[in-house]
Order: sequence, then structure tokens, then C-alpha cells
Amino acid sequence: MATKYVGQRIKRTEDPRLIKGLAHYVDDIRLPDTLHVAFVRSVYAHARINSIDTSAALKAPGVVAVYTGKDIAEKIGPVPCAGALPGLKVPDYRVLAQDKVYFVGHPIAAVVATDAYAARDAVDLVSVDYEDLPVVVDVEAAANGGPVIYETFGDNIAYKLTAGEGDIEAALGSADRVLKQRIVHQRLAPIAMEGRGVLARYFPGEGDLTLWSSTQIPHLMRTQVALMIGIAENKLRVITPEVGGGFGSKLNVYAEEALLSWISMQLNKPVKWIETRRENIQATIHGRGQVGYVEIGCKNDGTLTGLRYNVFADLGAYHQLLTPAIPTLTGLMLSGAYKIPAIQINVTACFTNKMATDAYRGAGRPEATYVVERALDLVAAELGIDAAEVRRRNFPAPSEFPFHTATGLEYDSGDYETALNNAQAMIGYAKLREEQKKARAEGRLIGIGISTYVEICALGPSQAMPAGGWESATVRIDPTGTVTVLTGASPHGQGQETSFAQIAADELGVDLNDVTVIHGDTGIVQYGIGTFGSRATAVGGTAVLVAIQKLKEKAHKIAAHMLKSEASSLAFEGGRYSVQAAKAAAATGTSEPVVPVGEAPGGALPEPQIEGKSSLTIQEIALAAHIAKDLPPDTEPGLSATYFYEPKNFTFPFGTHICAVEVDRDTGDLKFLRYVAVDDCGKVINPMLVDGQLHGGIVQSLGQALFEEVVYDEQGQLVTGTLMDYAVPRASQIPWLELDRTETPSPVNPLGVKGVGEAGTIGATPAIVGAIVDALAPFGVKHLDMPVKPEAIWKIVNA
Repeated sequence: MATKYVGQRIKRTEDPRLIKGLAHYVDDIRLPDTLHVAFVRSVYAHARINSIDTSAALKAPGVVAVYTGKDIAEKIGPVPCAGALPGLKVPDYRVLAQDKVYFVGHPIAAVVATDAYAARDAVDLVSVDYEDLPVVVDVEAAANGGPVIYETFGDNIAYKLTAGEGDIEAALGSADRVLKQRIVHQRLAPIAMEGRGVLARYFPGEGDLTLWSSTQIPHLMRTQVALMIGIAENKLRVITPEVGGGFGSKLNVYAEEALLSWISMQLNKPVKWIETRRENIQATIHGRGQVGYVEIGCKNDGTLTGLRYNVFADLGAYHQLLTPAIPTLTGLMLSGAYKIPAIQINVTACFTNKMATDAYRGAGRPEATYVVERALDLVAAELGIDAAEVRRRNFPAPSEFPFHTATGLEYDSGDYETALNNAQAMIGYAKLREEQKKARAEGRLIGIGISTYVEICALGPSQAMPAGGWESATVRIDPTGTVTVLTGASPHGQGQETSFAQIAADELGVDLNDVTVIHGDTGIVQYGIGTFGSRATAVGGTAVLVAIQKLKEKAHKIAAHMLKSEASSLAFEGGRYSVQAAKAAAATGTSEPVVPVGEAPGGALPEPQIEGKSSLTIQEIALAAHIAKDLPPDTEPGLSATYFYEPKNFTFPFGTHICAVEVDRDTGDLKFLRYVAVDDCGKVINPMLVDGQLHGGIVQSLGQALFEEVVYDEQGQLVTGTLMDYAVPRASQIPWLELDRTETPSPVNPLGVKGVGEAGTIGATPAIVGAIVDALAPFGVKHLDMPVKPEAIWKIVNA
């Protein structure tokens, strides 16, 4: 019997090269005669460009060229935005500033030199004459008539949207109590371990352009860059080496990818740009950036009647690929894990003089979950009901799935109460509450926070996506029996090189080490959509599974022909096709061993030996399919299959996080006492990968709750422009994470998987903030804005 891999804790096959320093990032790729690019970036948040003098820079040692907005105005198209909303205003944002700059870090000119240091030195020699203009950085001020950024639009409102189902006025009117709260989701910088990087090489003779980029969407980038610079798409190859973390920040087509491609075509040499950390915080997308006002209605027993959320979404100075879509995702998930009869979201999305916001780990769902969970905590505090009990009273039962929400979604499957019960049992909830009472009597400040979340994953059906929601896979078995999986997903830390190999190894009955997963190269891999929104396994993995099933159908046909048997009498088990008698023998442990394929003389392909055999391995069939001397009529040689999988719905993972903290009265410092998470991501392919994703997500969530915040001052200057100013969590600040899971398979895909890449980020933030608020409840605290810093806590305690 072949080893079963799915469900096992298998170490990532991609890790050895990373640990040993043998992997290749964009900057590790060295091409002869490579030129280097550095950017002149705006030091003003909003200004008119009167003139740009590049003469001194052009005379600097090693400088080859300097390009400004006027040089590329009619030669490179605008940065693409895939959003399509009624009344959406889309700025004509070019890869270099034309006559105005809109945020600090806005690229104005590109300096090309023989090495990176010469290019950077020459940047300081470019003289820009600015005319400073009024700045708007506050999103509510932008909505209410602040300085207008785009004169052609007349105001700063990019779009307004109202959505939801049910009679919200009647729902709130029927409530015994209506609670209101202003909620801030501060701007965050994704801070991937590796910044962005671009390397472009053009061969003028062949007309071929190769673009290396640390992107999450290589095929979509190929399409968009081809359109931007006017090259035939089949002449452009995008290669994604190691990415070094993305979290959504590399789910875009940025100015640098198109501009370096165009520069390489002008100079006929490779050109490279590697982002600095300061550039990364200035000019790579930010996440979150919403200010909202929630109203929640409830009966006196805690039953929810309705929820309204009026939100001002800070889109920044222009749209990246999915910028306008993020607030709509917030609206879709406002039902959370609860039965809320009526829900309404009113979005006012605004331009401000800041870098664009876009998808950052969770992308709209952390915002929605935080709103709903904080609202549930307000209900619990108002009614004097335990926070866990309020949640339990509003859960839909497992029998109510598929569950229709008042935001228009159909949740696929769920058992929310079991996850809550398990989390409470793990942490000893009742005992913990008793200990909290005793601690308060002693003057200690202990708090317990709960979050029961649902998220939308496996993005998804093409009708709901801006550029297709399907995913592709090709699976082939080589003549020597090795298996190659080509996936249109583009993993960059999620571990699909391992999990997809586990799926293939189990389905084909081969050794895990005989499977190679290839991705991120548009010259090799069939067109795909990419990796984001926890979709790679649920959508991309399903494409792999179905492609394997198609391949096995062909193998079955070939096996029946070679064994001179009816196809209906063959069974596949453990990597072998056998007649029913052989299958019965296998069940009793007496099946014949695999007969190895012998070596052929002179390097020729060995021919399978089948005389007198009642079974064939998948490798023997693959060899026969390539030799093609004994195939069924009208059967193509080779053994491979391609499938494009289109899901019919999203998937909806869920879980419960419970956090216990103690606040130091003297310093405001926070000590984590316990952190428990019970998550359900459907069927689990590799528990080790799931745990890793949850660990990372919770840590990023902790960063938002306690430390991280992108800060601009009133003039639009970026105050938190380096990691000396922008605080990310340190290892010593992370609690021990106690993880468990339930497993509720999704009916949406045959794997039963739901997705887990963003679960920790979505579930953790409300639990952490809720615990702090609960600790400070003796001081009358009902809510705190993130990040909850020690000085804010200290001021409350010592007021």
C-alpha cells in the first residue's frame, strides 16, 4: 500500500533551499551589462511640478539616461485598476508624475546608471521646482469638502455605495436597544520581509521581453504590462522567483514593472530596480484605512435585529489594481458568524494625499470582523450577558447551511458553536472568569476577549471577480515516472509546492519526492490567476485534483488495452491498475509486488514488460504512453492533462479565538496570559502548513492591535517612514499560541478545503482588543482605538 500524504505534517519541500540560502530572489539574478534604476520621488504630498532639470544628473559618472513624465507620457499607459463599480472615478495615474504629485513618494523621474550606487547618487542631482498645494490627509475631511486632489472630478469622493438586505430602519426601530460606536481601522504597511524587485531584459532581434518580478499574479501582470507598453502579450514572459512575502502588497501591477520593461526596450540592455525599505513604506500599497460608525440593534435577550455601518474608506491618491473593491468586501462580511436579519453598509470612498490602499492580508474581512465583534462586545456589556453567550445565541445552527446572509452571501458550511465550545474548553473559560473576579478584587486588571469569526475565501467565481476567478493546472507523468504539476497559482510562502505534491502523490500512488510543482513562469505554465484571498489550494488545488482525475481516465483506458481487459474490470489503488481479482488479493495483503521497469541498452527508453501480468503501475503506463507502440485506437501519446477549475461559490472558514491578558497598572504594559484559537478551514491537506499560516496571521493581527500604524502629519509627510518609526511585533512580544481545529468540509470543491492564509489576521484582532477593553472595564471603558499602546492604557488607569 502506498504511503498516504494528505493530512500528514510534512515539512515544506521548498524550505531547504531557503534555509541554506540557495534560493533566488530578483536581486540574486545577475545578467551581463545590467543597468540599475533609482527613482526621484516627491518630497511633497501635493504639489504642481513647474519644471524638472535633469542636466546635472545626466553628466554624473555612470549615468546612462534620465526619464521624466514627459518622456513617457504617450508611450506607457496608466497604472491599471480592475475595479468596476457604479460611478467609480478612476484617475489617469501614470508611471511617472506628469504635472502634479499626489503623495510623498510619488515617482517623478527614473535615473538609469551602470550601478545602483551611481543611480542613487544621481537622484540627488535632479532638480524639481514644486509649487506646494493644499493637502488633505483625513478621510472624513476629504469627504466633507477638503482640498480637491483631482480638479476634473470636482471633489475627493471616488464613489459611494449602499448595499445590504432587509429593512434596516424597521430592524433598528424594533430593537430594545441600539448601540453606536465609532471604529477606526488604522493604515498599515504590509512590511514583507523582501521588498519589491524588478528586472527586465529585452532582446531586440527576437522582440522578446522577459520580466522578473516579485509578484503574486505573474499571468495577470503579463497581460497588463503588455497593454501598458504596447508589446504583444506572447512576446512578454513574466518570471516570479522567490517573493519574500506578499500579504497582498504584491497583488498589483506597479509603475516600476511597466517602466523598467519600457526602459529595457529603449536601451536594449537589462535594467534592475530593487526597492529600499523607505520606498517600500512610501510607495507600496498600504492596508486598512477605514473610519466607520456602527449601529447595532438588539433585543433584551441579546438577539440581534439589525446592523448599519457607515464607513469612510481612505483609498489614497490613486487606485491600484483592487483599491476600490476592498470596502465592498468589508460590506459583504458584515453578518459575521451571526443571524442578523437586516444589514446595511454605506461606503464613502475618498481620495487623500497618501499612498494607495489595497489588499493587505484579509482585505476587507479583518475590518468587517472587527466591526461585528466589537459590536457584539458592546451588546454583551450593555446587557450584562457574557460575551460568549451573546455570540452563541445568534449563531446559525449547522442544519441551517447553506446559510443566506443579509449581505447577499451563501455560507457553504459551518458549525460555529462547536468551535466556540472547544475554545472555551481549551482555555478553561468558566475557571478563567472566576480567576478574573478574584484578580479584580485584588486590584489586578485581567481581561478576556473573544472573537468568533467567519471569512470569505477561495476567491472565487469569475462573476464576482474583476479578472477571472478560476484557476488552472497541468499534470504530466514523464517517461521515467516522475510527476510534474504546473499550477497557475503563484505560491510565495503558503507551501503549495508541498501540499500540491501531497495531493498528486496520493492520487497517483507515487512517492512525494517524485513530484515537482512548478509555478510563477508564464513561459512554462498555462495561464493562471494567481495567489491571493486564500484561494490557492481551494481553487488551484482543486484544479490539480481534477487534472489528475482526467489523466487517470486516460491511464485507465491505456491500462485496459495493455492488459487486454475490460475497463470496467480494472481498479486503481496504490499507484497500480489491476483487475478485480488483483484488487481482492491486495485487500488480503497478498497482492503482487511492483515489477520495476528495467534499463534499456544504449540509453533508449526501456519498454514495459507486461506479458502475463494482471496489473500495471502508473509509471509503466506513462512509459507505454510515451513509447506509443501499443496504445488504444485514437489515443494521443503521452500522459498529461490540463484543467481550468471554475468554483461555483466562495468558501467560508470560521473559528473562535480567546485571549486573556493582564494590564500593568504602573506602566500600561500588556502581558498575555493565554491565547487559544480553534479554527476550521475545511479539510486539511497539511496540518503543519495550516499552523504556520495561523501563527503568521495572528502575529500580524497582534501588530495591528498593539503596535502598527502608518502616520502622516497634517502636511502629508510620512512620519513612520522607516522601521525605526513603524513598529512591528518582536518575537519577545508574541504569546504562546495554543491551536486546535475543527474540520467542516466545504461542499464547494471536491477537496473539501476552505482556505487558511488570512484566518489568523481576521480572527485575532477583535480578541486582543476585546481582552484589553475587558481588563479596563472597571474604569468604564467600552472601546479603544487601535493600536492600543501602553501610554493610552496608562492614561486611563491613572486618569
